[in-house]
Amino acid sequence: MVSRQRPATEKSPRQAKSRPGRRSLTGILSLSGSEALFLCQCLVVVAVVRLGLTLFSYNRVRAMVTRLNAHQCASMGELRLVAWGVAAAARFVPRATCLTQALSGQYILARQGNASNIRIGVERGTGEQLKAHAWLISDNHIVLGGSVDGFAHMVDHGSR
Repeated sequence: MVSRQRPATEKSPRQAKSRPGRRSLTGILSLSGSEALFLCQCLVVVAVVRLGLTLFSYNRVRAMVTRLNAHQCASMGELRLVAWGVAAAARFVPRATCLTQALSGQYILARQGNASNIRIGVERGTGEQLKAHAWLISDNHIVLGGSVDGFAHMVDHGSR
């Protein structure tokens, strides 16, 4: 059974200003130096994970991502920042699927020492075609992937 979890992406890192949600040079130029640097780091991670999933198996990429020892819980601010950075960076990387984003977010959180899980599920009641989805979960909060409603939980892959 899939439990209900609260999304960590309800508000952006800087709540008073809107974040660039599109490929907009003016949006990127309006970022502070630390936000722009974090977005660049996210872009590199998302691109490398996407390339890794193209060249290697999911299990091999997951093993590389989870090699870091992460045991602490992230704050809501850290979760929101990672959610914003990975989602924004994924807009610039072709075929950056939910799995790519979840693995990227897990790596970024693990680098900060924060534990997380990748949850994989399949859509219930489709009958025709199997539709899978991946979420990044940290401390019972959905960081990336949106709502779990309508999906059957299959497996969790956590940090080491």
